[in-house]
Amino acid sequence: MTRIAANDAGGANVVAFLDTIAHSELGQLETRVDTDGGYRVIVGSTPQRPILFGSYADHPRIAVTTAWGRSSAAGRYQIMAVVDDLTRLDTWEWASRAAGVKDFSPESQDRTAIELVRHRGALDDVQAGRFDVAVRKCAQEWASLPSAGYGQHENDLNVLRVYYLASGGRIA
Repeated sequence: MTRIAANDAGGANVVAFLDTIAHSELGQLETRVDTDGGYRVIVGSTPQRPILFGSYADHPRIAVTTAWGRSSAAGRYQIMAVVDDLTRLDTWEWASRAAGVKDFSPESQDRTAIELVRHRGALDDVQAGRFDVAVRKCAQEWASLPSAGYGQHENDLNVLRVYYLASGGRIA
Protein backbone atom coordinates (compact mmCIF):
# COMPACT_ATOMS: atom_id res chain seq x y z
CA MET A 1 0.00 0.00 0.00
CA THR A 2 1.04 3.55 -0.63
CA ARG A 3 2.37 5.55 2.28
CA ILE A 4 0.89 8.82 1.10
CA ALA A 5 -2.62 9.52 2.39
CA ALA A 6 -5.45 9.60 -0.14
CA ASN A 7 -6.14 13.29 0.61
CA ASP A 8 -2.51 14.20 -0.08
CA ALA A 9 -2.38 12.01 -3.21
CA GLY A 10 -5.42 13.53 -4.89
CA GLY A 11 -8.01 10.97 -3.85
CA ALA A 12 -8.68 7.27 -3.40
CA ASN A 13 -8.46 6.61 -7.13
CA VAL A 14 -4.89 7.94 -7.20
CA VAL A 15 -3.85 5.71 -4.30
CA ALA A 16 -5.50 2.69 -5.95
CA PHE A 17 -3.79 3.53 -9.26
CA LEU A 18 -0.37 3.75 -7.57
CA ASP A 19 -1.02 0.42 -5.85
CA THR A 20 -1.90 -1.05 -9.26
CA ILE A 21 1.29 0.25 -10.86
CA ALA A 22 3.36 -1.19 -8.02
CA HIS A 23 1.58 -4.52 -8.32
CA SER A 24 2.13 -4.54 -12.07
CA GLU A 25 5.83 -3.70 -11.72
CA LEU A 26 6.67 -5.88 -8.70
CA GLY A 27 4.10 -8.66 -8.41
CA GLN A 28 4.78 -10.80 -5.34
CA LEU A 29 7.82 -8.73 -4.37
CA GLU A 30 5.61 -6.06 -2.84
CA THR A 31 4.21 -8.57 -0.32
CA ARG A 32 7.60 -9.62 1.07
CA VAL A 33 8.27 -8.04 4.47
CA ASP A 34 11.95 -7.40 3.67
CA THR A 35 11.03 -5.24 0.64
CA ASP A 36 9.09 -2.75 2.81
CA GLY A 37 6.07 -2.98 0.52
CA GLY A 38 8.30 -2.87 -2.56
CA TYR A 39 9.89 0.46 -1.65
CA ARG A 40 13.38 -1.13 -1.30
CA VAL A 41 13.38 -3.23 -4.52
CA ILE A 42 16.01 -2.94 -7.25
CA VAL A 43 15.39 -4.04 -10.83
CA GLY A 44 16.26 -7.66 -11.48
CA SER A 45 14.70 -8.85 -8.23
CA THR A 46 12.60 -11.98 -8.05
CA PRO A 47 10.37 -13.14 -5.19
CA GLN A 48 12.92 -15.89 -4.51
CA ARG A 49 15.92 -13.55 -4.77
CA PRO A 50 15.10 -9.92 -4.01
CA ILE A 51 17.81 -7.32 -4.57
CA LEU A 52 17.31 -4.60 -1.99
CA PHE A 53 18.92 -1.26 -1.19
CA GLY A 54 19.55 -0.08 2.35
CA SER A 55 19.02 3.68 2.57
CA TYR A 56 16.18 5.98 1.63
CA ALA A 57 18.51 9.01 1.60
CA ASP A 58 18.57 9.10 -2.22
CA HIS A 59 17.79 6.93 -5.23
CA PRO A 60 20.23 4.00 -4.88
CA ARG A 61 21.66 4.54 -8.40
CA ILE A 62 22.65 0.92 -8.88
CA ALA A 63 22.82 -0.25 -12.48
CA VAL A 64 21.83 -3.85 -13.14
CA THR A 65 22.24 -5.69 -16.42
CA THR A 66 18.91 -7.22 -17.38
CA ALA A 67 17.72 -9.13 -20.43
CA TRP A 68 16.73 -5.73 -21.87
CA GLY A 69 19.97 -3.89 -21.11
CA ARG A 70 21.28 -1.88 -18.17
CA SER A 71 18.72 -0.41 -15.83
CA SER A 72 18.78 1.64 -12.65
CA ALA A 73 15.08 1.12 -11.88
CA ALA A 74 14.43 1.07 -8.15
CA GLY A 75 11.70 1.39 -5.58
CA ARG A 76 8.04 0.58 -5.56
CA TYR A 77 7.49 2.15 -8.97
CA GLN A 78 10.82 1.10 -10.52
CA ILE A 79 11.90 4.67 -11.28
CA MET A 80 15.10 5.14 -13.30
CA ALA A 81 17.97 7.49 -12.37
CA VAL A 82 21.30 8.52 -13.80
CA VAL A 83 24.09 6.14 -12.76
CA ASP A 84 26.85 6.62 -15.33
CA ASP A 85 27.31 7.25 -19.04
CA LEU A 86 25.61 3.93 -19.83
CA THR A 87 22.54 4.61 -17.70
CA ARG A 88 21.53 8.16 -18.54
CA LEU A 89 17.79 8.05 -18.03
CA ASP A 90 17.17 10.88 -15.60
CA THR A 91 13.54 10.24 -14.66
CA TRP A 92 14.20 10.43 -10.91
CA GLU A 93 16.20 13.65 -11.26
CA TRP A 94 13.54 15.73 -12.99
CA ALA A 95 10.45 14.05 -11.55
CA SER A 96 11.60 14.23 -7.92
CA ARG A 97 12.39 17.94 -8.39
CA ALA A 98 8.94 18.49 -9.92
CA ALA A 99 7.37 16.63 -6.99
CA GLY A 100 9.41 18.69 -4.50
CA VAL A 101 10.95 15.72 -2.68
CA LYS A 102 14.43 15.52 -1.20
CA ASP A 103 14.93 11.78 -0.57
CA PHE A 104 13.86 8.34 -1.82
CA SER A 105 11.60 7.58 1.13
CA PRO A 106 8.33 5.73 0.54
CA GLU A 107 6.28 8.94 0.57
CA SER A 108 8.76 10.59 -1.80
CA GLN A 109 8.47 7.63 -4.16
CA ASP A 110 4.67 7.96 -4.01
CA ARG A 111 4.81 11.70 -4.72
CA THR A 112 7.23 11.18 -7.60
CA ALA A 113 5.05 8.44 -9.11
CA ILE A 114 2.10 10.85 -8.99
CA GLU A 115 4.26 13.38 -10.83
CA LEU A 116 5.03 10.75 -13.49
CA VAL A 117 1.31 10.04 -13.91
CA ARG A 118 0.72 13.81 -14.22
CA HIS A 119 3.58 14.10 -16.72
CA ARG A 120 1.93 11.44 -18.90
CA GLY A 121 -1.29 13.47 -18.90
CA ALA A 122 -3.19 10.82 -16.95
CA LEU A 123 -3.78 12.32 -13.50
CA ASP A 124 -7.18 13.82 -14.39
CA ASP A 125 -8.18 10.48 -15.93
CA VAL A 126 -7.14 8.61 -12.78
CA GLN A 127 -9.06 10.99 -10.52
CA ALA A 128 -12.15 10.74 -12.76
CA GLY A 129 -12.04 6.93 -12.81
CA ARG A 130 -11.06 6.56 -16.47
CA PHE A 131 -8.81 3.64 -15.63
CA ASP A 132 -8.28 2.20 -19.12
CA VAL A 133 -7.40 5.62 -20.55
CA ALA A 134 -4.97 6.32 -17.69
CA VAL A 135 -3.23 2.95 -18.12
CA ARG A 136 -2.85 3.57 -21.84
CA LYS A 137 -1.29 7.01 -21.18
CA CYS A 138 1.07 5.62 -18.52
CA ALA A 139 2.23 2.60 -20.54
CA GLN A 140 5.21 4.56 -21.89
CA GLU A 141 6.36 5.13 -18.31
CA TRP A 142 5.93 1.61 -16.91
CA ALA A 143 7.02 -1.34 -19.06
CA SER A 144 4.72 -3.80 -17.26
CA LEU A 145 1.54 -1.99 -18.35
CA PRO A 146 -0.39 -3.26 -21.38
CA SER A 147 0.82 -1.93 -24.75
CA ALA A 148 4.03 -0.51 -23.28
CA GLY A 149 5.99 -2.02 -26.14
CA TYR A 150 9.34 -2.44 -24.39
CA GLY A 151 9.53 -6.18 -25.06
CA GLN A 152 9.15 -6.99 -21.37
CA HIS A 153 6.26 -8.83 -19.71
CA GLU A 154 3.09 -6.75 -19.91
CA ASN A 155 0.20 -7.44 -17.57
CA ASP A 156 -3.35 -7.92 -18.80
CA LEU A 157 -5.56 -4.84 -18.56
CA ASN A 158 -8.50 -6.82 -17.15
CA VAL A 159 -6.33 -8.29 -14.39
CA LEU A 160 -5.01 -4.83 -13.49
CA ARG A 161 -8.53 -3.39 -13.48
CA VAL A 162 -9.66 -6.04 -11.00
CA TYR A 163 -6.66 -5.22 -8.78
CA TYR A 164 -7.42 -1.48 -9.02
CA LEU A 165 -11.04 -2.02 -7.99
CA ALA A 166 -9.97 -4.29 -5.10
CA SER A 167 -7.58 -1.53 -4.01
CA GLY A 168 -10.46 0.93 -3.62
CA GLY A 169 -10.45 2.54 -7.04
CA ARG A 170 -13.63 3.47 -8.87
CA ILE A 171 -14.36 3.24 -12.58
CA ALA A 172 -16.33 6.06 -14.25
